[in-house]
Amino acid sequence: MRVRPALATLALAASAVTAIHPSDTQIFARRTVPHRSLDRRGFHRLLMVFAGFSFCVTLPFVIMGAWPVAGFMGVDVLIFYFAFRANFRAANAYEDVTVTPVLLHIERVSHRGKRLEWRLNPLWVRLERQEDEDFGLEHIALVTRGRRIEVAAWLGPEAREQYANELARALAEAKRGPRYN
Repeated sequence: MRVRPALATLALAASAVTAIHPSDTQIFARRTVPHRSLDRRGFHRLLMVFAGFSFCVTLPFVIMGAWPVAGFMGVDVLIFYFAFRANFRAANAYEDVTVTPVLLHIERVSHRGKRLEWRLNPLWVRLERQEDEDFGLEHIALVTRGRRIEVAAWLGPEAREQYANELARALAEAKRGPRYN
């Protein structure tokens, strides 16, 4: 039995190409994290300045004989250190939002590693914005079947506005359905 050359090359080309299903394509994928204005290097510098200032304030009291003040000022430096350490630990939190033509996936991970996950049908999701005329966009929520999930809470008003516009475009594209080329 002979195979025609055209069919043989077509079969070979079809086996060599891996097709990506249109429902697997990501329309929107963003990760938001809490804003941190002070990095670790800046924190160490700030801690040294604070400890130096505390030492300079404590020294006259120790010379006058009020040495217990030194202990309280040392406790202040320790409290300062542990407060910033807790703040840096909280920076490990994040939120991922992914939109495909058939799925809206929201994953929120706390600084302790606790994971909350929502899988929604983008056809049934509505984007809700809460705006204030003085402060701009304050809240973005995804609403479906009576559930309201707030997203991008860590962003500032301008970044939240841009995020909401991109998410609205992605939801509109997902509602049009997958594209088969």
